[in-house]
Amino acid sequence: MIYPDVRLRRLRQSERMRNLVAETRLHPDQFVLPMFFDANISETKTTASMPGVPTHPLKGYDAIASGIQDSGVNSVLVFGIPTHKDAVGSGAYEKEGVVQKAIEGLKENSDLMVIADLCLCEYTDHGHCGVLDADGCVVNDDTIELYGKTAVSQAEAGADIIAPSGMMDGQIAAIRMALDDAGFKNVPIMAYSAKFYSAYYGPFRDVAESAPGKGNRAGYQMQCGNRLEAMREIEMDVAEGADMIMVKPAGPYLDIIREARDRFDLPLAAYQVSGEYAMIKSAAANGWIDGERIMMESLLGIKRAGADMIITYFAEEAARML
Repeated sequence: MIYPDVRLRRLRQSERMRNLVAETRLHPDQFVLPMFFDANISETKTTASMPGVPTHPLKGYDAIASGIQDSGVNSVLVFGIPTHKDAVGSGAYEKEGVVQKAIEGLKENSDLMVIADLCLCEYTDHGHCGVLDADGCVVNDDTIELYGKTAVSQAEAGADIIAPSGMMDGQIAAIRMALDDAGFKNVPIMAYSAKFYSAYYGPFRDVAESAPGKGNRAGYQMQCGNRLEAMREIEMDVAEGADMIMVKPAGPYLDIIREARDRFDLPLAAYQVSGEYAMIKSAAANGWIDGERIMMESLLGIKRAGADMIITYFAEEAARML
């Protein structure tokens, strides 16, 4: 029998050896924790489809931020549930809106990097991401004007980064212009550039109370099978002034993350969304999988695909393990 001269197992024989030659690593600085604030509650609550993910009232910011930073996580992505909803999502750009108050509270009580999600779906009474016409279709150009107003209000509240997620054409250019005109030239934009029309968002919509009342979002979010279109979306966002780009969801779209990493030199985020989180949590709760190992493997796979940062509901749990 002929034995190989090259034995790859030599570099796998101990944990120290494996760590020494590891090609891909995770670090808490690379994690962004999505956070929910609800202007209608006085105590923290949880939602059944998102076990372990709290929705916070508009208070207790110091304790909330301390708990996050104690895990090693230093960046958060803020979502809000308003006191009222209307046809134009006015709660998204009110000076005293839920996200604006949450941003102010976090910035006044911590040095967290606060990213503001920018969309209208949580604030419209119809659940869509913009203003509707008489036929129930989102009016693109009227909507991006409101995105600009929202971005300025979030920056005024102290947001470090603005992250528009509505998938409207021209939204990055409109937001960049609005921020610059308002004196926020140094506030970067993290573009949800390749956001797919995905069934993986279901649990998020339970928490954020943002499901469309009628119809769906296929008219503005991307078809799941369109790889080339994803690159066009990213290319357009880069041309319009995006400072960072994103692929959402993450796990089912590792090929998109990889191609985006190969083609673009901007910082690249990947959003491990609520459905990805909920499936791992529910399978682990039933004893079908090793939840901690699957969690870390899923995050490592996203990082290996090329993501610089990962938005994940596992951020605190994974950071503590690291």
